[in-house]
Amino acid sequence: MKFIYCNLLISILFIGCANPPQKKDPIPAHDEFTIESKQVGEKRTINVWTPPEYKTSEDSLPVMYMADGGIIEEDFPHIANTLAELIKSKEIPPMILVGIENTQRRRDLTGFTEVEKDKEIAPVVGGSAKFRAFIKEELFPEINKRYRTTNEKSIIGESLSGLFVVETFLLTPDMFDNYIAFDPSLWWNNHSLVKTAKENLMKFPKTEKRIWFASSSATDISPFTKELSEILNTENISTIKWNYLPEPKEEHNTIFRAAKGRAIKWTLEKK
Repeated sequence: MKFIYCNLLISILFIGCANPPQKKDPIPAHDEFTIESKQVGEKRTINVWTPPEYKTSEDSLPVMYMADGGIIEEDFPHIANTLAELIKSKEIPPMILVGIENTQRRRDLTGFTEVEKDKEIAPVVGGSAKFRAFIKEELFPEINKRYRTTNEKSIIGESLSGLFVVETFLLTPDMFDNYIAFDPSLWWNNHSLVKTAKENLMKFPKTEKRIWFASSSATDISPFTKELSEILNTENISTIKWNYLPEPKEEHNTIFRAAKGRAIKWTLEKK
């Protein structure tokens, strides 16, 4: 029975967490460059989309960051095109999108785990702290050097990338101003992020942070996103503006596209 459960879990992880796009999105005009990262010990490809407003003005713009930021098999075109539509309709202010192309996704987007079954999803896991250091210490300065940016930063992600978003929100909240997570894999390490959420919220900064998160019908995720929403409601921290959207009619591989517009508009609309 344990063998069957283990293989079922691994199958779900490899199908659900990889989450290939359901359709091919048009690839928008964008910049591409690489960074030799000391933090993760490899060269990383970075994709950057700027709205038309960036080229026709001298304004500095806020930046949205995303893992799963590759062009062909990842979500960069999907999110860039969504931002373009929302900016064009004036539902959100203009901003820059920075996508980080994956190399070892399950390594970079997961934190420490004591659960042996968690460790079976990839040869190496638990690298989120180094990946976060890469973003903060190497990628942020490079983007600020290459583009006109404000201090406002957002991060968006789904599944394991959503786990990384929530982990960053709870452990290092000052890194970003806005957090968006779709079906975050909060089951990781026996849902330790939820278990320790109250403790981490007690140390929260005094500056305002926004977090929007959603869950699908995935039974290994929705109980923990619901629990996190209950904790945020109970703790009622005045500097945290949050919104939780349960979507039981959606599946793990459809929640991103189904809820993206509402998520981005709520989080990034002009305040």
